Amino acid sequence: MTPQALEREFDVIVIGAGAVGENVADRVVQGGLTAVLVEAELVGGECSYWACIPSKALLRSGTALHGAQTVPGAAEAVTRTLDVAAVLKRRDYFTGNWQDDGQVKWVEETGIELIRGHGWITGARSVEVAGLDGNSYQLKARHAVVLATGSTPTMPPIQGLADLQVWGTREATSANEVPARLAVLGGGVAGTELAQAFARLGSDVVLVARSGLLGSFPAEASKLVAAGLRADGVEIHLNTSTESIRENPDGTFTLSLGGQDAVTADKVLVATGRHPALEGLGLESLGFAAEDGKSLTLTADSTGLVQGTPGDESWLYAVGDAAGRNFFTHQGKYEARATGDAIAARAKGELRGAPEAWSRYAHTANEHAVPSVVFTDPELATVGRTVAQAAKDGYNASSVELPIQVSGSSLHSENYEGWAQLVVDEDRRVLLGATFAGPDVAELLHAATIAVVGEVPLDRLWHAVPSFPTVSEVWLRLFEKYGL
Repeated sequence: MTPQALEREFDVIVIGAGAVGENVADRVVQGGLTAVLVEAELVGGECSYWACIPSKALLRSGTALHGAQTVPGAAEAVTRTLDVAAVLKRRDYFTGNWQDDGQVKWVEETGIELIRGHGWITGARSVEVAGLDGNSYQLKARHAVVLATGSTPTMPPIQGLADLQVWGTREATSANEVPARLAVLGGGVAGTELAQAFARLGSDVVLVARSGLLGSFPAEASKLVAAGLRADGVEIHLNTSTESIRENPDGTFTLSLGGQDAVTADKVLVATGRHPALEGLGLESLGFAAEDGKSLTLTADSTGLVQGTPGDESWLYAVGDAAGRNFFTHQGKYEARATGDAIAARAKGELRGAPEAWSRYAHTANEHAVPSVVFTDPELATVGRTVAQAAKDGYNASSVELPIQVSGSSLHSENYEGWAQLVVDEDRRVLLGATFAGPDVAELLHAATIAVVGEVPLDRLWHAVPSFPTVSEVWLRLFEKYGL
């Protein structure tokens, strides 16, 4: 067929059909508007196929096996190694074998249109799409264009790296083989999780981090994760630079580390952070430009409305990783729900100007209560402010912390090691943040998130009695240590 130039008009155009884009489109359609998703890759995005879902599928089998090995009676009934083929097959199931039929069906049933192709902004409320079907689409939005394009890996300036075919997180989470030796660059969440996943699948893993391991978390919590990695045989080099990488004639890689011996590996995984995927979206035509040597970023208000858009500022939105605020799928979906509702309300004249904090149209939780979990074994779960962040933000803050040593943890597994911390606003006597480290502590996090978001007074929280014997009993011990 001869390619065509097609003109279409919608109330809302969403560029990016990952979890965040899907949620924006869903909310505006629920609000009575029309929406189209523009996507050049798989509908469902990074989280569904290359990030959250496959990485957790790779981790879960090892965590379950290790959990059984820590409980007498169960330990005697299990083997000591994972079935790699079964783990990878389970991972493939959760990614839908990298087919998006189910996601596309949901989009169609929800009443959202889908155009497969690369889209970019050509003017106010105008988007052009180079369709994968060969057609060119000229789209016009009556109300809003939303950027939900996610993020892309940031490559470190290491000599030789740019010329090599190394793994990013995509290649690692979709791998069909387990390398005998794996070098992981990066001590953040992705690097730490994948280092443990591959160590438990049989790789000899070396992790190299320019600074500390999970440095944005309290040190006591990070130390427990480091101990867990070392127990799985991961060799950890912290505060160590990777000066160069070269590929050897046999296809292996040699890494030269600052002040240390070289490391040789069969595969190298680079997991040194991400930045908003804003390249190729035509933002330069609107006057947005990156600072020298830096990636382009945008500033959005509490509804996702991009600030500094020339002329009429009421139509361009950015949500999720593209907004550059929080690189978490769950938080991006939260932003998407609020942004979609705000767009629909503005279209109906029900919302003018900035919304009230904590209303359904505002991303207020971004300021106070962003939850995150590191799905290593032990887990690390945190929400809200650390002590340092609280002080920086002007709060009169204190903290209380202790090891997790309660009946529930003793029953959970032999030699359970955990740590918990609460950050308290002393002026209002409410929680500003919480951190938990230990096996299965992720399930403690939502209670803390509710307490922070709801600004529940400590005197009232004391009456929330934890069930016995559960790990949640640590809440009572924390309150007792605080003095309640």
